[in-house]
Amino acid sequence: MVSPPTKRALISVSDKLGLADFARGLVAAGVEIFSTGGTRKHLESEGIAVRDVSDYTGFPEMMDGRLKTLHPMVHGGILCRHDNPDDVKALADHGIVTFELVVVNLYPFEATVARSDVTMEEAIEKIDIGGPTMVRAAAKNHAFTTIATDREQYRAILAEISEHGGTSLELRRRLAGEAFDHTARYDTAIAAYFAGARADGPFSGAQTLALTRKAVLRYGENPHQQAAVYTTGSAPGASLLTARQLNGKELSYNNLLDLDAALAMVQTLPGAATVVLKHNNPCGAASADTIGESVRQAMAGDPVSAFGSVLGMNCTVDAEAAEVLAEPGLFIEAIVAPDFSPEALEILTTKPKWKANVRLMQVGQLEGGRSEWIHRPIEGGFLVQQADVTADDENEWKVVTEAQPTPGQMADLRFAWAMVRHVKSNAIVICKDQALWGAGAGQMSRVDSTEIALKKAGEHVPGSALGSDAFFPFPDSIEQAAAAGVGAIIQPGGSRKDDEVIAACNKHGLPMIFTGKRHFKH
Repeated sequence: MVSPPTKRALISVSDKLGLADFARGLVAAGVEIFSTGGTRKHLESEGIAVRDVSDYTGFPEMMDGRLKTLHPMVHGGILCRHDNPDDVKALADHGIVTFELVVVNLYPFEATVARSDVTMEEAIEKIDIGGPTMVRAAAKNHAFTTIATDREQYRAILAEISEHGGTSLELRRRLAGEAFDHTARYDTAIAAYFAGARADGPFSGAQTLALTRKAVLRYGENPHQQAAVYTTGSAPGASLLTARQLNGKELSYNNLLDLDAALAMVQTLPGAATVVLKHNNPCGAASADTIGESVRQAMAGDPVSAFGSVLGMNCTVDAEAAEVLAEPGLFIEAIVAPDFSPEALEILTTKPKWKANVRLMQVGQLEGGRSEWIHRPIEGGFLVQQADVTADDENEWKVVTEAQPTPGQMADLRFAWAMVRHVKSNAIVICKDQALWGAGAGQMSRVDSTEIALKKAGEHVPGSALGSDAFFPFPDSIEQAAAAGVGAIIQPGGSRKDDEVIAACNKHGLPMIFTGKRHFKH
């Protein structure tokens, strides 16, 4: 069903890309265009006939453009129910014309407040008032009025008007839903900005998440689970949701979880670094002078677990690194990196057996850090917390043992401390020569995690650095580590039995650092 004919369009947009061609198409279809301010000037500069809204209402724009469309002559024409005699009579009595098409997108509030130097005054001036009012009015009256809020909608609208003289109810209803999404997202961005400026801290009485669907996934964690991925559109740095996929099958739910974790981990490591993930935990990681050497070391950390893994790298993947990954017997699910050299792309997409399937994700420069806040769903709601992304201050670290770590041990202790925050609690890591050789993750006791990490590290344990995400409640894990040959330990401290743990280290001549900060990851 197409109704009513589109006689007039009211156009007032911030994003003018593609607008002139759309307007020309409307004019060619017999649609009269009304517009305001900068939009009117833009259309006129393109040679398109436009009627000024102020001339129509008899009321001038004022207050630096704050007041221009908030008028009954405008909203009466948008909200009129064409099958309601009283509405039609009201229009006739007051000389109001109908607007069957409203084209509006809003001031760039999100882009404005994303600037580090934005002032509160600048932010406030980008809070649109008339725009959302017109959008909501047109969306509410979608039985008779078409609302466009995105240039991607122009083609479908123009096609129907050109062919039928108006738009279908099916299209108008879809556009109305998208319009309410548009204003909801806009208001959410404003609320979030003001929440950050509140005197009572970041946790306002209500929080709203505005999410836009990026893709429907093949399935979730298991084939019987449906899944999709949504974006907030506000990642401060490199993100999988803005990455360019250079090769391979579409990303799965589990791929996205692992790649995001890999991206978070690799940004905290020094030098040219590589991390190898399996089931959202690192099974290998290394920092080196070249990315090729770090890949070789990281893959050697746990070659069995590395089969079918996901990799993250903090610099461009070059031919040397690609040759390591193309060696026979390896299978890689996905790789995320700032970039891939042409030679590396050629190798990875032609040499290994999995060449057509490996997902290669180019995220660009790793700048801007990670999101400050984490929303985690529980049944009926969300937990909200500040993300554990702040670098620890080494000035707060204390050597609490008689033995002092050597410079070489300090480098490994730093590496271990950078890694352990990314391992599921209870977390223990064994690191040596700035590489991860063993990890105990997600165990119910720290003793079990220590035992697993030492077993995984095997021959690399002697002289290694052990990192623990939380304090040791008893000295038993220290005894395990010393017996296996661990050379130094780093942990937060804070246990009631710290004295016993320190005494155990002193007995075995092990240097130990207390960082004063815990890094649980549940």
